[in-house]
Amino acid sequence: MTNEIELRISQQTSFADGHAFGGTGAYEKLVGRAHFAVDPDAPAQAGIVDIDKAPRNEKGLVEFISDICILRPADPDRGNKRVFFDYGNRGNMRALQFFNDAPASNNPQSLADAGNGFLFRRGYTVVMGAWQGDLLPGNGRMLLDLPVAREQDGPITGPVRIEIVADSPGLTTFPLSGGRASTRSHPTISLDPREARLTRRRYATDERIEVPAEEWCFARLESGAGLDMQGAETSLVPSDSNIHIPGGFKTGWIYELVYTGRDPLVLGLGHVAVRDLVSFLKYGETDRAGNPNPTGGPDMIEKAYSWGRSQTGRCIRDSLYLGFNADAKGRKVFDGVMPHVSGAGRMWMNHRFANVITPAGQQYEDHDNRADKFPFSYAESTDHLTGKTDAILKRPDTDPLVIHSQTGTEYWQRRGSLVHTDSQGNDLEQPETVRAYFWSSSQHFANPNLKAPTRGVCQNDCNVVTTSMLFRATLDALDRWATDGIAPPPSRIPRRSDGTLVPWKEWKTQFPSIPGVAIPQDVNGLPLLDFGPDEDKGILSQEPPNVVDAAGYTVLVPAVDADGNDVAGIRVPMVSAPLATYTGWNLRARDYGEGAMHEFTGSTMPFPETPEHRRATGDPRPSIQERYQNLDGYVQAIRDAAMTLVEDGLILEEDVERAIDLARGWSAPRHSVSLD
Repeated sequence: MTNEIELRISQQTSFADGHAFGGTGAYEKLVGRAHFAVDPDAPAQAGIVDIDKAPRNEKGLVEFISDICILRPADPDRGNKRVFFDYGNRGNMRALQFFNDAPASNNPQSLADAGNGFLFRRGYTVVMGAWQGDLLPGNGRMLLDLPVAREQDGPITGPVRIEIVADSPGLTTFPLSGGRASTRSHPTISLDPREARLTRRRYATDERIEVPAEEWCFARLESGAGLDMQGAETSLVPSDSNIHIPGGFKTGWIYELVYTGRDPLVLGLGHVAVRDLVSFLKYGETDRAGNPNPTGGPDMIEKAYSWGRSQTGRCIRDSLYLGFNADAKGRKVFDGVMPHVSGAGRMWMNHRFANVITPAGQQYEDHDNRADKFPFSYAESTDHLTGKTDAILKRPDTDPLVIHSQTGTEYWQRRGSLVHTDSQGNDLEQPETVRAYFWSSSQHFANPNLKAPTRGVCQNDCNVVTTSMLFRATLDALDRWATDGIAPPPSRIPRRSDGTLVPWKEWKTQFPSIPGVAIPQDVNGLPLLDFGPDEDKGILSQEPPNVVDAAGYTVLVPAVDADGNDVAGIRVPMVSAPLATYTGWNLRARDYGEGAMHEFTGSTMPFPETPEHRRATGDPRPSIQERYQNLDGYVQAIRDAAMTLVEDGLILEEDVERAIDLARGWSAPRHSVSLD
């Protein structure tokens, strides 16, 4: 039996009001669902956890359905014959936001939704397809409908662990999906809290404090209008998918619930959904119902590329490692991939009772989440703790070209150094088919359309460095590489050998003593964890995991200059000509886990404006006036930095003027500078 696919297009409309994007012309938007049916016993599906326990149709195939959205040139002959696949993020479309500087939208339709039009001016067929199977409907998210795995005699049950951190006071109820309303929970088999274990702790490595069973329950609050002038009413409803603490969750504390859940989804099929969809769009002519390929298939498509950030960057890396860049016929699916801000992690979804929505483990939040597991690098290396030798890329016939990019945040919160070092922190040369770029002094989520910075529960303003220009140049470089064999610029990463990649203790001696600024008291290291004897089969029997080696793997951070900005990597104009110290880390504020690093948030620490300001505050960093004299000097410094990046092949010429436009007015509103 062969895998089957059918595309049912429910909507076909003009996109962006029929606007003509350069030589490509107008675009069309297609929306629908991809219906898949795969042979659970075929080698192409080997390794998908619990696929043997999924229901089968009359042909013996396992079925599942994915939302799809395709933005294609109205005249296919004017396109560039390339599919650009947006992995999205937690069901949300992201590519237009980051490549086109467009507003975030799960329903791009208007000309405004096209942003600066970059992907369309280049002629790409932009495809978005759901891969995450545990999402619930809402906010226009892309959904993947997956089968529930069952034993022949009844439901599958097993241990489930979730963490919840309440970042505002007065919260009493959360779903069992780790508190995320967008995500399906694994239902508990028992509503008796005595058959589960709830603990709380102040910091991730603190001892767990038991929350007595009589202080919480499996339930949810419902509210509505009351009768007889009694005002609003609430009811406490027993629920197998919610946890309730009548006294409220302590703000900022880490709550961990371990319980017995049921009905796991066959989540590993998310890799198959992407593989089979893109393979069909690239190689197929008609689907199983005889519908023509909406891209034109092999007559019109020559290359396929993918991009994913954070969660979906990990998904790309996991798919490569598991061999899903070869389709069911052994053909290469993606010619090039661009995982961004994934750090050293992979998408740990191909196991029973996975919670795919959960971020990869950080210093404070979701610390023990199983997202980082050897191998960390694309290059072959040996795990010094286990003796195992492995690599993410190990199938040269079907492995794609890889351009891996990451920010300062990934070195601090996502063990990013392990992407290009061995497990003991020694430099590890990458394959010729890989480029790794460090986007210096920027943060994990760099909103292209950020206005004034915010703090939230952090001590510092968020990082305001703009980096979207790097996405555009990187995609052009990837296309030249895959099409003409013209290699991109060499990797730009911090290295142990030249002193730009250092242990936290050395970094601590380099970072300036900025008035009123606290610094991290450690880097987010990675212990070796044990989840039980069936871990490699995708079944985790030990929750929470046992710590086998607390020292674990060596995690290093980028060295900094006298301003506190990262030395190595690609410095975008705002970092080459800075108005502040920009870091990939930020610390939680008082009452929210003070002192621990916060999720994926970076910092902006403004320079003093004048020499007088500098002397009054005791700031060791030169003032803005001393650096640039005036606004004209600052704009010229930005112009010079941008032109250098163009000469190095790291940004496009069209982005020089964008950088200069942002600099006029001292890069307001990202910065607030009052100098004339």
